Amino acid sequence: MKQNILVELLTFWKNWHFRLLIDLAAKMKFCLPWKSMGVFVTARHRDTTMYAVSADSKGLETVVGLLADVVLHPQLTDEEIEMTRMAVQFELEDLNMRPDPEPLLTEMIHEAAYRENTVGLHRFCPTENIAKINREVLYSYLRNYYTPDRMVLAGVGVEHERLVECARKHLLGAHPAWGSEAAVQVDRSVAQYTGGIAKLERDMSNVSLGPAPFPELTHIMIGLESCSFLEADFIPFAVLNMMMGGGGSFSAGGPGKGMFTRLYLNVLNRHHWMYNATSYHHSYEDTGLLCIHASADPRQVREMVEIITREFVLTAGTVDVVELERAKTQLMSMLMMNLEARPVIFEDVGRQVLATRSRKLPHELCALIRDVKPEDIKRVASKMLRGKPAVAALGDLTDLPTYEHVQAALSSKDGRLPRMYRLFR
Repeated sequence: MKQNILVELLTFWKNWHFRLLIDLAAKMKFCLPWKSMGVFVTARHRDTTMYAVSADSKGLETVVGLLADVVLHPQLTDEEIEMTRMAVQFELEDLNMRPDPEPLLTEMIHEAAYRENTVGLHRFCPTENIAKINREVLYSYLRNYYTPDRMVLAGVGVEHERLVECARKHLLGAHPAWGSEAAVQVDRSVAQYTGGIAKLERDMSNVSLGPAPFPELTHIMIGLESCSFLEADFIPFAVLNMMMGGGGSFSAGGPGKGMFTRLYLNVLNRHHWMYNATSYHHSYEDTGLLCIHASADPRQVREMVEIITREFVLTAGTVDVVELERAKTQLMSMLMMNLEARPVIFEDVGRQVLATRSRKLPHELCALIRDVKPEDIKRVASKMLRGKPAVAALGDLTDLPTYEHVQAALSSKDGRLPRMYRLFR
């Protein structure tokens, strides 16, 4: 029986000013099929760039050599750079045309929450800047950020000593394509949460990609600062996010799909006119953001915002024991199910070691999840509600409440927006 191995090399870039370079570098290097070994190389990029290989166990040394060559000796030809510019240009155009607003809203909520710093800087490059990126700029980036102290080599299904031996042979003392000049002092800014609002007025009445019409919706995302994944409160926030849950109004499934979460029971089941209510938790090395994304008809935006602010305020209230146990069980189930796939295991190993220099095993994480108590949820939620909100709004914003009204609702006991009185209608 053929035994496969999975090997990856991760580089931690945490450089908030050069996200387009990651787009270009990741797209250019790496779809290299080696059919004789069953190798396929991919690159992914978020806060890390990951080069992953799946191959027969007999080819470990060749695989590590391949990874070292791809990472340290990219050719970056003019043809590759031009093709990648076209790919990035297409993705920017597609972003503005797709009916799913979640990627754009995610960037907007970060822009609002971390105004002009770190994770709040634009991930999507302005179109006019694409042509400015050339080989020299890419090599400069690689020289400063592809350094040994920012890299982790991880493997699954391979003996540790063999992996170390191959790493010494192919990575130790290697001379990269960008030369041996010393790296400059890189940006190590810590994320500064500011709160605020980001709005984008847009006609959402014609976003359907087919003949069937798509309802015109206004999309709102409200977020509050949580914590980094290095803090002890990260686990209670993860449980809270699972407890909020949510999804689209047309989601199908049973208890395993989160149909008993708060955003389903309190929002989607009671308000038929809401098309979506979903909780997201973004966590980084030095900050975190818990958000709720909601969608509805533009004429009901104010009511939708009030429903979401009320759900935020209720997180600091009574936590039902059955509800909490269900959320913890669902989180542990999701964790264990994801770790059944070996590509997820080795990404988990690499990312944990890259961020914390150690790895928590699944049973350790499950023990931390089991230890979460109702008072932990109330404590982290109360702390979260004391901060300023971040708001992102997309679509017809005629009836959008002011930022001050959203902030007042989150500071109130019942989450209601301040009443507005008009002499004339």
